[in-house]
Amino acid sequence: MNSDKITKWVLLLSSFIILFVTGGMIFSLINGSIPAFKNFGFGFIFSNNWNPTEGKEIYGALPFISGTLITSVAALIISLPLSFSASLFLGEYFRGTKMAKVLGTMVDLLAGIPSIVYGLWGFYVLRPFLIDLGIPNQGFGIFTASIILAVMIIPYATSLSTEIIMMVPNELKEAAYSLGATKSEVIINVIVPSARSGIIASYILSFGRALGETMAVTMLIGNANVIPNGLFSTGNTMASVIANQFGEADGLKLSSLMAIGLLLFLITGIINGIGKFIIKKMA
Repeated sequence: MNSDKITKWVLLLSSFIILFVTGGMIFSLINGSIPAFKNFGFGFIFSNNWNPTEGKEIYGALPFISGTLITSVAALIISLPLSFSASLFLGEYFRGTKMAKVLGTMVDLLAGIPSIVYGLWGFYVLRPFLIDLGIPNQGFGIFTASIILAVMIIPYATSLSTEIIMMVPNELKEAAYSLGATKSEVIINVIVPSARSGIIASYILSFGRALGETMAVTMLIGNANVIPNGLFSTGNTMASVIANQFGEADGLKLSSLMAIGLLLFLITGIINGIGKFIIKKMA
């Protein structure tokens, strides 16, 4: 058997392993979720009740779905102007300079910091700062968690957007400059339209990171099993409630947590699908 056939079979086997692992994950989530959906039906998704008292057990995922979406969307909104500005700085204004290389390296290092470190920073630095500013709930809540999530996803969005911006052909920019366009006009009319699908993709990936973040959010969101009534209220996310309660859960509660994990998987898949659709339309 020649090397080409060996390579082909190795790649084929790797692909099947990935499919098998993914299928096993989906099967495990669905199988573990069945008791919860049998007891509560699809009303489980829209219920805001979470009562683990034996004999009175009732569970609903709505508080955690809303907490996840609110914190992730808020983090994306906070990170957008910062990461976009940084990507233009690194990828266009100071491209190839020593300053851009140093800052680019720092951005890459920030992307590799474990989430628990961000959580500790938020707890011991950001939280006291917000308390001094008079933020309600002693610095815990949706707002605090959203800021930490924003800080966490900025390096991802910045790094990916910078690479996309640097891939815009120089011929397009030089043609615009030759017609008398200014730097800002080139950015608005040439760079952004050419790179928009890639930039959108970077923010979709960053949003996906925010959706599934666990430890940093768990340390700061307040872990209240209620639907948040504002940015300064406490709440919980799908990932944080699983992290907090999975270790001691059994029976119907365990199945409900598995169902929340399945819903998180589906939400992430839907958002990625919408992102791919948008990228395809705008490409």
